[in-house]
Amino acid sequence: MTQSAATSAVASAPAVVFRNALVLTMDTGRRVLEGTDVLVVGTTIEAIGPDLAVPEGTAEIDAAGGILMPGMVDTHRHMWQTAMRGYGADWTLTQYFVWNYLEHGIKFRPQDIFAGNLLSGVEALDAGVTTTVDWSHGLSTVDHADAAVDALEAVPGRFVLAYGNIHAAPWEWTQSADFRSFVERRMPRTDMLGFQLAFDVTGDPAFPEKAAFEAARDLGAAVTTHAGVWGATNDDGIRLMHEHGFMTPETVYVHAATLSDDSYQRIAATGGTASVSAESEASCGQGYPSSWNLRRHGIDVSLSVDTSVWWSADAFAAMRSTLSSDRTREHHEAHARGETVTHVGLRAREVVEWATIGGAKALGLDHVVGSIEVGKRADLVLVKNDRSPAMFPLLNPYGHVVFQAQRGDVHTVLVDGRVVKHEHELVGIDLGAAREAVGATVEHLRATLGEEEWIAGMNPDVPESKILDNPYTYTDYADASTHGQ
Repeated sequence: MTQSAATSAVASAPAVVFRNALVLTMDTGRRVLEGTDVLVVGTTIEAIGPDLAVPEGTAEIDAAGGILMPGMVDTHRHMWQTAMRGYGADWTLTQYFVWNYLEHGIKFRPQDIFAGNLLSGVEALDAGVTTTVDWSHGLSTVDHADAAVDALEAVPGRFVLAYGNIHAAPWEWTQSADFRSFVERRMPRTDMLGFQLAFDVTGDPAFPEKAAFEAARDLGAAVTTHAGVWGATNDDGIRLMHEHGFMTPETVYVHAATLSDDSYQRIAATGGTASVSAESEASCGQGYPSSWNLRRHGIDVSLSVDTSVWWSADAFAAMRSTLSSDRTREHHEAHARGETVTHVGLRAREVVEWATIGGAKALGLDHVVGSIEVGKRADLVLVKNDRSPAMFPLLNPYGHVVFQAQRGDVHTVLVDGRVVKHEHELVGIDLGAAREAVGATVEHLRATLGEEEWIAGMNPDVPESKILDNPYTYTDYADASTHGQ
């Protein structure tokens, strides 16, 4: 991609200053600063204030009429599935389990994991998501894992590899020599590439997942787990984690949508956080989007987009759908009591917090990113689009970010001080290479499945199996509590 001379000059400058911005700091005071400059030198935010003096050679970005905010943080994205964008638009969660767990997920080669991660990483940056958790549960071999990391390292974003394997028991693959060798070789645990373990807890009273939690403890890795997912994980899993001492402040509970008050209280008491994927939860059946319940119990929230095999992978859509579903629930509950909500409990500012500093806190990165403060790393997003009639006037900046803006309005993105998007164009990123890699993956899968099966997969039948009792192929445990009483 040929960059303009102006963009090239900004990208190569030793320092960058945003001039006259409306700044959402997301600091502890949640200050909103009008007509403010933000100076970035190297990787760091050097100064914040009006009419800043800047070093010689500083590139100047006119931010007037725009909103400067911290880079957004996505705490749960199945990046490897991005090559199948939109394929499962009409799936239920059960059909997703059938296609990925029972039938075709194992057909993804290492190069297909690479292609999905590459495209997903680029897409995240383009939409202003500067930190992404790669919830990588398609790693059926260590070669797949190496390919996943190769892709993450090829994209100038901040990532966390959440290592998972839906095709094998977590209490087995976490103990393998190949896995331990991979962690030693490829997981340096830097601010640019973090590490988690990603696996689910079925609720089996024998608690076989204990060995995986012990592995995480040995490796000093946080656990991220799909919790409270109808038909897959439930209160039994939370209770077992708690009774065995594996609920920690670092644990991220994804969805947390079908849980009892007892489970929410356990999460709150142990300081865990929840990753809400409202588009996902509303569409495919994990349960009603959980932010309303999480707020009731004082559980910290972060946001995520889940997977673009269904949805947009757009953090603006994640904020919008979260706020809308939360308010819907609040009104619905009030109406059931014969009451009227006169002031909403969840405001736009809080959802922007969840998308920025909330995600950083969930990942233990809030000392590094998530807010605009002097000394923090420069992960910044300028939302500005002078060609859009929806980008003026800017009256309520939080509301504007949530309800008015979209990925096309992302003007400039910095990650660790590096300009990766400017004037609505990606910088130093070969989108053609990502397109080519994904094209090869689609061609491989389509040829492997055959045209009839490829088309049928968009609305797959549900075979006679235990899929409704427990979708995980690596265990015979079954819990029929979610159907056919």
